[in-house]
Amino acid sequence: MLGPEPHVALLRNVNVGQRGHPSTDDLLSAFAAAGAPDALSFQSNGTIVYTARAAEAESLAQDAVAALARAAGHEREVVTASLASLRPLVDEHGSALDARRRELTLHGGPALEPDSVALLEAERRAHCTVLDSAPGWVVTLNLRDRQSNGTPLVEHVLGIPATSRGLPTLARLFEKLDASQLA
Repeated sequence: MLGPEPHVALLRNVNVGQRGHPSTDDLLSAFAAAGAPDALSFQSNGTIVYTARAAEAESLAQDAVAALARAAGHEREVVTASLASLRPLVDEHGSALDARRRELTLHGGPALEPDSVALLEAERRAHCTVLDSAPGWVVTLNLRDRQSNGTPLVEHVLGIPATSRGLPTLARLFEKLDASQLA
């Protein structure tokens, strides 16, 4: 059995510090209650880094959001990925000239079908283009600066919850983790 490895949990619709949203302490307490006392919060958007065995990472994050709902009344959805699986995507897309308009969307479904009518229509409506997709994730390019359209695009096409983070945010996360030698 492989040992614990770093994972990231992206909680959907979190803005720490805003009314009706969990605090950083709420988030970290929920992850500690679920078995991840080493969890770290990154920025204020519900990005949590924690260590877990691969087979347990998703259930630990689900337990954490259940603990968050019980303790603080904040019901949220969460999607997880190992940091090792995200690093190649961040390295590839985070260094592009238009990286500030790229985002990674995590979801629990299949890869998007690149030529499907539903995807082409969703791209037009969402003002973004799918650059890369595999089961569980999509990289999109927003057509305008300072927009985030990957989540609504994926949710429309797949009909399941999703959440996104900008590639610059993820690049900063890896820089911070590399500096602390956690990833």
